[in-house]
Amino acid sequence: MHALNDDVRSLAKPALYEELESSLRGLLAGEPNLIASAANMASLLYWSLPDLNWAGFYLLDEASGDLLVGPFHGKPACVRIPLDKGVCGASASQRRTLVVEDVHAFPGHIACDSASNSEVVVPIVLPEGRLLGVLDLDSPLLKRFDQQDARGLERLVAVFVAAIAATNSSGKDGSFVTPHV
Repeated sequence: MHALNDDVRSLAKPALYEELESSLRGLLAGEPNLIASAANMASLLYWSLPDLNWAGFYLLDEASGDLLVGPFHGKPACVRIPLDKGVCGASASQRRTLVVEDVHAFPGHIACDSASNSEVVVPIVLPEGRLLGVLDLDSPLLKRFDQQDARGLERLVAVFVAAIAATNSSGKDGSFVTPHV
């Protein structure tokens, strides 16, 4: 088990994301279960990044085409998000990170928690190009997230994808075996 440095919240963003990357690698090392890995990552982010009120995953339900709430920390969340709705749906459908300084100004924003004022969403794309879902972080502060956060979180998502892909490879073609969500 990797112990988190209690002083991590006081670090400057570059050092903070380096520490989080190291911690995440330790947490995910050798764990083949997607849900367990996502739960630990959500917890790590929630307890390490300042000024969050929600941190977690929405995973693609291939049967419906919707994003379904996955492991998270924060208040109860919207359960199902269509790919064309809200910040999460937009990030997933565009397959790009979205930093939203004021969610109330975002067209089609879904208010799962009225206390949320800013958001960053990073798409999770598997090595073969298939969308797994999104990582979603919310804050009660306006303009909480910036491009440093976006780049740091993208690096963490890359660590997450590499870890689960390495332990879930089907072997011959290296494709990811996704559990039924």
